[in-house]
Amino acid sequence: MTPLQAATRETFWTIGPVGKAAFYWLAAVAILVFLYGVYARFAAYARGSADPRDRLSDLPARTVAATKTVLSNENQFDGDAYTGVMHAFVLWGFLTLLVATTILGFDIDVYRPIAGESFWVGDFYLAYQFTVDAFGLLFVVGVGMAMARRYRERDGRLWGKHTSFEDDAFVWTLFLLGVGGFVVQALGIVGQPARADETVSFVGMAMAAGFEAAGLTPAGAEAIYGVVWWSHSLLAFAFIAWIPYAKPFHMISSFANVVARDEKAGARLPNVPADLDHTNAESIEDFTWKELMDGDACTKCGRCTDACPADAVGRNLDPRNVILDLKAYRESVTDDPVAGAGGGAVATDGGVAGSAAVNDGGTVPIVADEGGVIDAESMESCMSCMACMDACPVDIEHLTSFTKMNRQLVDEGAVDSNLQGVFQDVMQKGNTFGESQANRGDWTDELDEVEVPDAREREVEYLWYVGDYPSFDDRNKKVARALARLFDEADVSFGILFDDEKTDGNDIRRIGEEFLYLELAGHHVETFADCEFENIVCTDPHSYNTIENEYPEVGFAEFADDPMMPFDRGEPWNPDGAVDVFHWTQVIEELVADGRLDLSGDELDYTVTYHDPCHLGRYNDEYEAPRELIRATGADLHEMPRSRDDSFCCGGGGGGLWTEHDEDVKPSEERLREAVEDTDAGGAIEKFVVACPMCTTMFEDGRKTGDFEDDVEIVDVAELLIEAVEAGGE
Repeated sequence: MTPLQAATRETFWTIGPVGKAAFYWLAAVAILVFLYGVYARFAAYARGSADPRDRLSDLPARTVAATKTVLSNENQFDGDAYTGVMHAFVLWGFLTLLVATTILGFDIDVYRPIAGESFWVGDFYLAYQFTVDAFGLLFVVGVGMAMARRYRERDGRLWGKHTSFEDDAFVWTLFLLGVGGFVVQALGIVGQPARADETVSFVGMAMAAGFEAAGLTPAGAEAIYGVVWWSHSLLAFAFIAWIPYAKPFHMISSFANVVARDEKAGARLPNVPADLDHTNAESIEDFTWKELMDGDACTKCGRCTDACPADAVGRNLDPRNVILDLKAYRESVTDDPVAGAGGGAVATDGGVAGSAAVNDGGTVPIVADEGGVIDAESMESCMSCMACMDACPVDIEHLTSFTKMNRQLVDEGAVDSNLQGVFQDVMQKGNTFGESQANRGDWTDELDEVEVPDAREREVEYLWYVGDYPSFDDRNKKVARALARLFDEADVSFGILFDDEKTDGNDIRRIGEEFLYLELAGHHVETFADCEFENIVCTDPHSYNTIENEYPEVGFAEFADDPMMPFDRGEPWNPDGAVDVFHWTQVIEELVADGRLDLSGDELDYTVTYHDPCHLGRYNDEYEAPRELIRATGADLHEMPRSRDDSFCCGGGGGGLWTEHDEDVKPSEERLREAVEDTDAGGAIEKFVVACPMCTTMFEDGRKTGDFEDDVEIVDVAELLIEAVEAGGE
């Protein structure tokens, strides 16, 4: 037998029988502590309220999908190649070392006693050693990259109020484990001449050569090997036992979080049960088990805060802090034996320390103007743009928790006075402008050559939900007229509801007024039932989102006995998607492709940029239809640096259209600055193109307040299209 065929090594070199026994005893203790901690963590989630989503349905498929997401590191690579590479090295290195250790344990403790021989020899051993060295090196490099990013800039997104000793301990422990494994290997190579030809262990061999060059002899290596081996083993056992009690637990909870994710989270909010005793965010127990797990899944990476437009313009909102403040408060008031073990509670947004929460018996309000776990201003600052959720690599559903707290504020009457006025207008008038519903269709009066049919009186192909702003706001009426003319030019069968159309309820719901939203949804689905149509088309992405994703979710039967609900319906509306709901750009894109607007593609020569509305893009993944329509006019489209799923919110969502905020610069002003300064075309941009009435309103305001009136014009895609149609007809 050649040396290569016999290649192997002694696992417990210089470790005697007592040492082996101690090793196995400590390993068992570490594993038991680990298992108990994991059990206690997941048992704690059961104390949360039931989740309205069936998050564990088709669990095998969910697990496979989550495994693909995690192993590919696709979320980490999104927008940050450095982090993607770093995390891939750490993850794959860690998993490979874990599998390698498991294989070796199986060989020693199972296979050898049964078979009387080892499979950890020869070619298998050599391949094993090469793989361990290769992936072990990647692991150390990855951890080194993480340390470089963490300590190079101490004011970067990795640092914040929740940064603590456990973050340093985590990364340094990983580093010491990775390097320590190679040190143990190198000492073994120096001290065991039989391993001199083990060139596949290229990292260990290189390190051994370094030790020998420094004067280490085989005898010296043998003398210190046991100390280094035990130091490495004890650190490994301590790390295993520590995992469930601190930041390392994210390795488990984040995977579980991805398994339990709701693909439409944010776009469809959880319903409130028809239970008079139901509370929203009165105590930590009101949060669902998934919302509690969100806190443990958070890695403090800060991507959500980096992406948050509210934080970027100086509003009092840090999405990461909200999630971690809730976690810290939960740990401060729970009797969970693992809670708080990872660094303790810290001061919350509202200034309440975790220790104070304990002394107060857990009676601190979750959200309040003063003295709450979360500051009410933080929730009022949220634009419901979903940038935080899109950026999160572990699928934390910030908006779900934020809306729960907004609902609590509404329950307590603790909302902005402007929002109270909006609620009153919607309840009394049916729209956010406080205008008479009889005037809702007045925008059609100036369409001399275009008839806008009443969908309540005739059968149509498209029931057009116009929306509040295109119906009542003078600037957006122009958009509605342009769209009506486009429908007419394309010979589309359409109609509107006139005074039977009310506010859709999307933003009313995200502000927290759930029951007003339910009234609006009930009114509309009953109105839809009285009309004959094939599809619904919406002007506003906000309307499109809630009619498409949320109206079918309403359990009307639950509220059948509620005297406050003015509708009588026992069945959900459109639960199987028999009625297609579209944003108007999706409909017109097909019409243009079919040649029904007779565009040649060279009618206009403007240099333009396009702003992705949050509710059309991030909410519903529609990015191409508006762009195809812009290109169809002949306009030269240039993308802003933040576009598509990275688009920067206009500031109008989540009630921002109706409230004033203390901010360094308005979101609309920042976005317009980006358009004319950071876009490749720079000052050559002539038109800032939008596809959302709320965006139009916010950007027209930002154009004035930000002094961009001479730099760029705000136009809707519909206005650009009708101009192209007119130019082509000349």
